[in-house]
Amino acid sequence: MLNFAIVGCGHIAKKHAEAIDRAEGAALAAVCDMIPENMEFYKETYNAKTYTDYAELLADKDIDVINICTPSGFHATLAVQGAEAKKHIVVEKPIALLMDDTNAIIEACERNDVKLAVVHPNRFRPAMKKLKEVVGSGKLGKISHINATVRWNRNQAYYDQAPWRGTKGLDGGVLMNQAIHNLDLMLWMMGDVNEVFSMSATRIRDIEAEDVCTGLVKFTSGALGVVETATTIYPKNFEESLSIFGEKGTIKIGGPTAVNVEHWNVEGTSEEETAELKKMIEEDPFGKPGHQCIIEDMVEAIKENREPIVTGEDGKKALELVLAMYESAETNQPVKMQPQEVLN
Repeated sequence: MLNFAIVGCGHIAKKHAEAIDRAEGAALAAVCDMIPENMEFYKETYNAKTYTDYAELLADKDIDVINICTPSGFHATLAVQGAEAKKHIVVEKPIALLMDDTNAIIEACERNDVKLAVVHPNRFRPAMKKLKEVVGSGKLGKISHINATVRWNRNQAYYDQAPWRGTKGLDGGVLMNQAIHNLDLMLWMMGDVNEVFSMSATRIRDIEAEDVCTGLVKFTSGALGVVETATTIYPKNFEESLSIFGEKGTIKIGGPTAVNVEHWNVEGTSEEETAELKKMIEEDPFGKPGHQCIIEDMVEAIKENREPIVTGEDGKKALELVLAMYESAETNQPVKMQPQEVLN
């Protein structure tokens, strides 16, 4: 049994606690937060030890894995300190807000021979796993383009919950906070990016960062990508989707939370096979919770001494794309990410 500790007892921490509680081979042993009242739930529900001092938590030899659930701007400091204390690290998305901080996390984990996993749980959704299988099989032929859409609502009350929400220094906007999951899926499906061009704005929400962002992506394969993200949608979440268009197939995974097969037309796949696939996913659209998959994978990665499924490098690639889109929006210029000659 591996003992996990959660640092930062805000909203997302409850998902981590539930995931650890459900995961085979894992136990929630401790929580850490500067505000004692925030830890009462975990003490009463899971009998977790409580720490207001992170250094004291790291000195606890019973703790094997640290789950970092603080505002994003604090990820790097906490992750590096955790790695230096020889604790394995699970860090919420984004891995960090700056590239230097991200490199520091990865280097600290490598130097101290501890595992590092980044929470991008949407990879574990049944429809996304099936889509990844098809893309990897080559059944779609040459892919022309991919479209990632996040049309969600995060009202002003959401941002007003805490002073760090929507700030550039601790949180970021829709691209960094919500749509980074979708950028991770694009990269997982399509590989590395060569060039981006984007525009962003703060149109409706009273926040420092952007509440809407659109962008164009050119992958090293030559395929194109379209990104549309917003938290300004009235009155509630409208759509989250990933669509891929190839010479031998068209697929769209959509709905309010990108779990439904809205379109699946692949050459060589019969109507009966497609109907069976849709039925299977409709019966269990979310599958095993993604956070639980991340925890169970970390347990197995430690036991088998292998890399987690979603690595620090994966988290870095998603952040690189976000930062390139931010740079492009600020300069109103395309931003190169890979050498041009690798294009087909």
